[in-house]
Amino acid sequence: MKKIIMTMTAAALLSSCGLYKSYERPADIQTDGLYRSENVQGGDSLGLAALGWKEVFTDPKLQVLIERGLSQNTNMLSAQLQIEQAEATLKAAKWAYIPSLALAPQGTLAGVDWGKATQTYTIPATASWQLDLFGSLHNAKKRAKAQLANSEAFRQAVQSQLIAAIANYYYSLAMLGDQLAISMETEKLWKENVKTTRALMEAGQSNMAAVSQTEANYYSICTQITDLKQQISDLENEFCALLGDAPQKYDIGTMDGWTVPSNLSAGVPAAALANRPDVKQAETQLAAAYYATNESRAAFYPGINLSGTIGWTNDLGTVVNPGKWIWSAIGSLTQPLFQNGKLRAQYKISKAQQEQAKLTFQQTLLDAGTEVNAALTKIQASDEKGGLYAKQVAALETAVKSTQALMMNSSTNYLQVLTAQQTLLTAQMSQISNRFDQIQAVIELYQALGGGYTTE
Repeated sequence: MKKIIMTMTAAALLSSCGLYKSYERPADIQTDGLYRSENVQGGDSLGLAALGWKEVFTDPKLQVLIERGLSQNTNMLSAQLQIEQAEATLKAAKWAYIPSLALAPQGTLAGVDWGKATQTYTIPATASWQLDLFGSLHNAKKRAKAQLANSEAFRQAVQSQLIAAIANYYYSLAMLGDQLAISMETEKLWKENVKTTRALMEAGQSNMAAVSQTEANYYSICTQITDLKQQISDLENEFCALLGDAPQKYDIGTMDGWTVPSNLSAGVPAAALANRPDVKQAETQLAAAYYATNESRAAFYPGINLSGTIGWTNDLGTVVNPGKWIWSAIGSLTQPLFQNGKLRAQYKISKAQQEQAKLTFQQTLLDAGTEVNAALTKIQASDEKGGLYAKQVAALETAVKSTQALMMNSSTNYLQVLTAQQTLLTAQMSQISNRFDQIQAVIELYQALGGGYTTE
């Protein structure tokens, strides 16, 4: 019988060697070709992804708000608690290797025919230990470790999204502030235009239609100012909720304070995208599924447990009970026989979940590449439009000055001056919006590359 058990155990050990193999990324996972050919960068393999958020967002006022958000945002705090739970799970998996100990003292009092009672007691310490010959505990520990990495990646995802959201709110408020400043300057100008048009009408050089048109444009600017103030107020309230603050106003700089990071490279996909938290999450989920499959395989093999007891007792079955030390040791091997259908079904489920995790990982990589390409394209387009808007605004400023000069010489109608001023205002507002698009594109690229994973 001993030889049979030893033979079965040796055969099981040989067939279960793969259960101790660590996870490796599948060779057929695509990591090349994730960037469009025009977006493939040489040099630094990480590019912008290697920069800490303070190197990207250099505005001191913005840095203060980001630090406040990182310390107060409820999603960040919740993500940290999730990490702590995963750490506790991993510790529990590690402690499973250690024998469990218990102290179980017992005492009895018994008698016959109301005679003198007999007192017996036992003070044993028991221990039990599961031998991990077939990798069940090993894979459970590896899976818990992968789940911890997944929780850390989730925290990184929350941090990355939070930093990007704070930066977007900050520069959205800066954009609205710049638009409000231009609108208020334009309001003053149009208020003077109304007075001038009335004076021209009284001098016989204009008419009521021109006055009415000028007044309508003036009131339109006033309405625009009111709308901008409301947008700023609404955005500030949302910003406060994001930062975990009560409603208040923040000290916001201007978009002129934005400096473009020195390294806008997207890096090499395989290296740069590895920092993306969703990519990390997808791969750690695949690793956890791999170890769960190994756990399901390990269930087919025998379970070997050792247990023992040592203690002090006076219950020796004698009249005189002086008390003695007692000990016992038990070894057991349990081989599943009639659970194969259930175990095989669980193994198939685990394999299917592993394949699903693999597909999710591949799709996450493809989506990440798409987002990086979109951000790079947006940066290029907004940069090109920035130069064009600058030329347009310069041309319209010249047009306004020219029409004003022509009007002074009575060679043009005052409505042409008003039209030129209105067109200039529209171009200036578009220029500010495009400047925000430039900033937002860099923020999107930074987030698409997994930005925010460093605190400095």
